[in-house]
Amino acid sequence: MTNPHNSSGAASSDKQLDAHAEANTSESSHGTPRAELGSKADVASDLSELREVVRDFVAQRDWQQFHSPKNLSMALIAECAEVIEHFQWLTPQASRDLDEQRRVAVSHELADVFVYTLMLADALDIDLLAAAHQKMALNAEKYPAEKVRGDARRANEYT
Repeated sequence: MTNPHNSSGAASSDKQLDAHAEANTSESSHGTPRAELGSKADVASDLSELREVVRDFVAQRDWQQFHSPKNLSMALIAECAEVIEHFQWLTPQASRDLDEQRRVAVSHELADVFVYTLMLADALDIDLLAAAHQKMALNAEKYPAEKVRGDARRANEYT
């Protein structure tokens, strides 16, 4: 996550992130670390833990003052643009067949997007997991599989 403000030293949250990453990874089909998936309770717990690590990281650097919903949403879209940069001008197939160096770079940018999304949800007191489940239920109603299978039009374009 890029931040123009100076940071000071290695923080305990940095150590927590490293320890958590080492303890909760396995190899994906691409040979890169992947978090092990558990139950919904495990995911919620991991999300809560990550939120606390991010809060500690921000607090240790006194960056809370910069983290209004407006600023966080602007940082989020900037990070999304950094993801897009890795795919700009690639063919659809090339975008699926990234070399390891680019996959790692994309994973870092996606992590930035994820962390900013988590911070924005936290700033607005939104339960991100509950919101995602609610949105998936709405999407299931809006795009019933039997009606939209294999068709990528917008919901208002279906007859």
